[in-house]
Amino acid sequence: MTKQQIIHVTDYKSPFAYLAKDPAYALEDEFDVAVEWRHFTLDIPSFLGAVETRSETEWRKVRYAYMDMRRWANKRGLTVRGPRRIYDSSPAAIGMQYAQAQGVFRPYNDRVFERFWNHELEVDDVPALTALLAEVGADEKGFADYLHGEGRERHDALRLETEKLGVFGVPSFVLNGEIFWGYDRMELLRERLREG
Repeated sequence: MTKQQIIHVTDYKSPFAYLAKDPAYALEDEFDVAVEWRHFTLDIPSFLGAVETRSETEWRKVRYAYMDMRRWANKRGLTVRGPRRIYDSSPAAIGMQYAQAQGVFRPYNDRVFERFWNHELEVDDVPALTALLAEVGADEKGFADYLHGEGRERHDALRLETEKLGVFGVPSFVLNGEIFWGYDRMELLRERLREG
């Protein structure tokens, strides 16, 4: 019998996606499910406004989101330092795809999230991501070609496919076509899984 599938949609530059990482792993331990991890590279200016043109309301929303995220992070003992700029996280996302294919997804995923949110890694620094892939046991020699060819194509296709599911932000979970958006909606997802 095949396991029930959950699509988990994440982005390395989202602090709430970082908070959702370990609970997402735990879903497979607690329930008879398989979690498919997909990176959904957020377009921050379209989501929260461009830094140069944000309204005061948009800035209040951003400040509140980081304050709220730190509440959750503090409860879990996680360090989350605010990003230094707006990032294109697609190189790290394509690295995730590469790590999945190489069988080293979890150590890659853990290190990218932790190091980015501790200001030890930039998610668009290709040499650093290549070194990290080698560190976790991937054959890093093929990463540059993958990044600029097949990996970029797959990244873009997955993003479009994920949008067609109705996903608009991260972290999101898709179960039988139903979307649960946000770290704080994970308990609703767990309730649905317990219902059966």
